[in-house]
Amino acid sequence: MRKSSFTPANKRWLGVFVGILLGHHESSAAQPVQYSKPNIVILLTDDLGYGDLSCYGATRIHTPNVDRLAAGGMRFTQAYAPASTCTPSRYGLLTGNYAWREKARQTTILDGDAPLAIEPGSLTLPEMLHRAGYVTGIVGKWHLGLGDGQRPVDFNQDIKPGPLEVGFDYAHIIPATVDRVPCVWIHNHRVVSLDPKDPISVSYLTNISHDPTGLQRPDLLEMPADTQHSGTIVDGISRIGYMKGGHAARWKDEELARTVVDQSIAFIEEHKNKSFFLYVGMFEPHVPRTAERRFIGTSQCGLRGDVIEQIDWETGEIMSTLDRLNLTDNTLVFFTSDNGPILFDGYYDRSLEDANGHKPAGNLRGWKYLVYEGSTRVPFIAYWPGKVPVSISDQMFCLSDVIATCAALTDQKLPEGVVKDSLNQLPVMLGETRKSLRNVEIEQGISGSMAVREGDWKYIPSNTGNAAGGMGSGTNPNDPRFAAAIIRQPLLFNLAQDPDETNNLAAHYPKQMAELARLLKNIEGQNVNSSKTELPIDWAGSD
Repeated sequence: MRKSSFTPANKRWLGVFVGILLGHHESSAAQPVQYSKPNIVILLTDDLGYGDLSCYGATRIHTPNVDRLAAGGMRFTQAYAPASTCTPSRYGLLTGNYAWREKARQTTILDGDAPLAIEPGSLTLPEMLHRAGYVTGIVGKWHLGLGDGQRPVDFNQDIKPGPLEVGFDYAHIIPATVDRVPCVWIHNHRVVSLDPKDPISVSYLTNISHDPTGLQRPDLLEMPADTQHSGTIVDGISRIGYMKGGHAARWKDEELARTVVDQSIAFIEEHKNKSFFLYVGMFEPHVPRTAERRFIGTSQCGLRGDVIEQIDWETGEIMSTLDRLNLTDNTLVFFTSDNGPILFDGYYDRSLEDANGHKPAGNLRGWKYLVYEGSTRVPFIAYWPGKVPVSISDQMFCLSDVIATCAALTDQKLPEGVVKDSLNQLPVMLGETRKSLRNVEIEQGISGSMAVREGDWKYIPSNTGNAAGGMGSGTNPNDPRFAAAIIRQPLLFNLAQDPDETNNLAAHYPKQMAELARLLKNIEGQNVNSSKTELPIDWAGSD
């Protein structure tokens, strides 16, 4: 097994592991602490499941660096992504609002040339922290759209609006997902290494390129793909959509993780003497799954397990940088995922065949795209030495809560009614309360599927949405991955008694189901006040 790259100073782990061995899972409530603008780092993985980490029970995948975060911080067992797909979850994380509230802009799974999902000038997590005096940066996956939607995105000029127009000071991103064109890095507003003599064009409708596609030349592919993922071949892998030009700018898949690490380290080093916020969008274990050669075969469940161990290495490299620069004790780190896991997702990479008994969602029901617990309940770890107590928390948490929590942490005042779906969970994270501050959670899937959890009860209404609705270009509505998103009859579960959602109690508790149906309708009917342009004069809080 590889030696861990994350070796925190002053032996703080010794006491942590002794506590775990003795069974002290829930520490005593910490006293209120004083804090001054800690750095904030979010490590957001892509399609990582509740059961994919060894600190969450995996035995065939080893994640020692992430395990150390869990062992030295607070590991949540009831944390949720706002949705079971990428774009709406990331929207919720950055805005504090459920994505389905946004009516004017597209917030379903976006193609690589889709317009920006967040209105420029809106209140966002990076904008709030920027106004609090932080330098804000994003590295890695973006997937929240680019451009104003009034004209096609021109990838050969300044590309905006984008991350810099919604609060980030620095951005080194890919536009959407690694399975979608254009397969390029964008640094702030410009494509990296673009040759003006080889301009980029993108289409999700027709093949505009003379480059081979997966359908035309399957013999050129490193891994076979379904029809949706058989567009332009880039680096031996066919993608969703068609891309012409930009050959010098196209990424190498095996270099993606290294680029994330290098860019993250560079940002931290440059801003080590300031308060900074770094959002790291990792690509793994989203398809197409590729890993550096040294990680191939390191897990016991095939390529998907290998790329999860690559995630662990990335985490260790970033944490080692914080240690080296003596920043660890003044940095709040969140580690989580944007939605639940999936094995086969368009590429025949043997993730199903090589699972070897590994359960990506643990014992939870469901996968990415759906509204079951395995679809939206995600690993979530908060780590801040000396501030966040070492514990395992069963309090409910949603990724949308990050903005209100960070506002409280940095003494910022949020405008009333603008951040509708975010709760200040700082007292939970600091161990000042064991009471669950969040009692209600809305879960969003594809095809109009929704669910509401209140306490131990969870209600999933039947829906009449179109199969695979909101799935982006080229989706086959008959694909079995998406069929379960159509809920034929109302479902009611008691998660305390039935955590894997196998026993539908709808016929036995009609009153409980009716109450949850009303709750869901009331929440869906709540409006969010506009946060664009002018915010209250006292919004920035104290310095």
